[in-house]
Amino acid sequence: MFIGACTIRLEIFEASSLKDKRQVLKSIIERLKHRFNISVAEVDMFDSWQAAEIGFACVSSEPDHARKMIQSVIKFIDGDVRVEIISQNIEIL
Repeated sequence: MFIGACTIRLEIFEASSLKDKRQVLKSIIERLKHRFNISVAEVDMFDSWQAAEIGFACVSSEPDHARKMIQSVIKFIDGDVRVEIISQNIEIL
């Protein structure tokens, strides 16, 4: 069993308050859960209204599959015009 874990730091363009940030993040997180069947949550930068850090994880029987799944999630997030990926950290355990 292999675990793919990733943290992504995001800049949120449309957020002018914490409420706006939460709406964007909630939308992204729910879409990721349904589309990729992964565990995902906001993990840092809770009080910043234009930045966020989310973490997600997947379990696979092959390390390459876990890596591909993480890349697919990153590509999906990168396609959302409301946010920009600032940094990412990927680990395969």
